[in-house]
Amino acid sequence: MRGLILAGLPLLGTGLAVLLLGGGLPAALFAVFGGLLAVLIALGPLPARRRRPQAPVESQRALESRLIEGVAEPMLVVEDGRVSLANQAARALLGRHIEGEDARLALRQPAAAERLANPAADGEAVELVGLSGPDARWLMRVRRIDARRALVHLVDVSARHAIERMRTDFVANASHELRTPLSSVLGFVETLLDPDVGGDQMTRERFLRVIEGESKRMERLVTDLMSLSRIEADRHRAPDAAVDLGALVAEQCRVIAAAGNPRAADLDCPAPQPDLPPVSGDKAQLSQILHNLVGNAMSYGRPGTPIEVRLGSRGNQVVLSVRDHGEGIAADHLPRLTERFYRVDPGRSRAAGGTGLGLAIVKHIVERHRGRLSIESAPGVGTTVTVLLPKHVMKA
Repeated sequence: MRGLILAGLPLLGTGLAVLLLGGGLPAALFAVFGGLLAVLIALGPLPARRRRPQAPVESQRALESRLIEGVAEPMLVVEDGRVSLANQAARALLGRHIEGEDARLALRQPAAAERLANPAADGEAVELVGLSGPDARWLMRVRRIDARRALVHLVDVSARHAIERMRTDFVANASHELRTPLSSVLGFVETLLDPDVGGDQMTRERFLRVIEGESKRMERLVTDLMSLSRIEADRHRAPDAAVDLGALVAEQCRVIAAAGNPRAADLDCPAPQPDLPPVSGDKAQLSQILHNLVGNAMSYGRPGTPIEVRLGSRGNQVVLSVRDHGEGIAADHLPRLTERFYRVDPGRSRAAGGTGLGLAIVKHIVERHRGRLSIESAPGVGTTVTVLLPKHVMKA
């Protein structure tokens, strides 16, 4: 190779010399071409132009799979009636086996099958009931990708449905609770207006006492409804005032004892605790917690047995508990005690003057205070309700 290069270089020089000395152009070109050819043969072919390696083009299926995996809600791609792709959320909901399965069998819903078979309803939502449980509600939307494929999107609306159902039940229960005493009041008023009946003094007094009792019952219910409404309106705004819970409990125990309830003598309140740290709270609402819990203990505890109110400290929380020694509550009722208008014994509760909202109000107040509520009970032993409230922290 070196020899060819050395041989070619003189030929290049000769050609240039011939051209400069006035020789013929053909001779000069021949010499130059010969020299270039020798050099090129020696060097070999020019290296190919280096190109940046390109990544392989991603397949359509892989791209679609990556796209739907980035969505939190269940998504499916249905092709010719079968599930061709399903993201992780869809596999968790419908089963890991659904890819390749008939979409009608995978969704197990007549409404879903009908929607998939109706291309004209592209983008319209249909509600599926019981897809992930008896009370579950899902919205399914279908978008056509092309003539053979469709994208299915499932959205869980169970929580929203439950809230709507609770609101409906609440309105129905509140209407019923108000209508019952109101009907009694109206009935007795009509009787009193009858001259043949209302003229008797003893009858009038008896009827008026019933009217008074039912009116007070409605008043308590309206008061509780208004309290619940105010608490719910403020539930996202945690109270931050420092409250001396020991002093508050002592004050409210005196108020309850002076109210004239026959069971006031059974009230056992804690001794003053100067070292008890304050809590972050709303003083009026914390007083309502104590009134409701003590009121329940007076109503359902056995007469002559103590109603024990206790205070303590646990970590970064202050603990308030109220215990009665009554008939107790069976375990299957405990999870529902804080539901609005839920009663273990409706007849006894109404006879005791309860509205069915006392523990629901306590629950909402505790939640607003970012605390915890627990209820322990055993038939024949009694019930203990415990409230844990965060200690007050001074802001910098």
